[in-house]
Amino acid sequence: MTDASIDETASTEVDESVRRRLALSLDVDDMVAAVRLARELRPWFGVAKVGLELYSAEGPDVIAPLRELGYDVFVDVKLHDIPTTVGRAARVLGALGASYVTMHAFGGRDMLRAGDQGLRAGAAAAGFDEPTALAVTILTSDGGAPPHILGSRLTAAMEAGCGGIVCSAADLEEARTFAPTMLRVVPGIRRAGDDAHDQARPATPGAAAAAGADLLVIGRTVTQADDRAAAAAAVAAEVAAAPARR
Repeated sequence: MTDASIDETASTEVDESVRRRLALSLDVDDMVAAVRLARELRPWFGVAKVGLELYSAEGPDVIAPLRELGYDVFVDVKLHDIPTTVGRAARVLGALGASYVTMHAFGGRDMLRAGDQGLRAGAAAAGFDEPTALAVTILTSDGGAPPHILGSRLTAAMEAGCGGIVCSAADLEEARTFAPTMLRVVPGIRRAGDDAHDQARPATPGAAAAAGADLLVIGRTVTQADDRAAAAAAVAAEVAAAPARR
């Protein structure tokens, strides 16, 4: 069977509504490797996440090739600076076609608002669909954050106008209470039995989806699997089978 026929068969097996909920984390430091991995796993993923490693290696030039493969591009650089600087940086990313951009929520409401407005202005000027600014609440590697922090950061993100937040699966219930209309993005996803690595609060794809995650960030549990296609298909099947919840 050719690569094209494999892709065509896989694509018909994964509903588009599931693919839109799965973000492939491209944790590599080379454009060629990133595009190869993105092309291989395209049948199961609708969003490609560019983190600090790939962005540091290739810069914003990585966005266009991923868009050409049909992905929405998630630029996960966790902006944090004075409002003017964040707003200008976000505007550039919006103009380049980023669909999602992360900013640290502990930067505060004014910084988040500047980032959100800059991102949307950049996209509008370039003729792209409206993107989503994502406020990172608590890193999923941080297992010791005080309980009150989540609520204050969710409130700041909501008041700033951000379209979504990034949180652990364990925080989804509180996120729903504080910000019920915001997109909920959950990293730290691991299939049952996989190594959690540096994630202090991991969750399985099915558990995160059932708890109300709108977009699941999938990295090593698929990209480092012996059979990446089988691992991706298993993740997609879990998400498809999870009961819907808002």
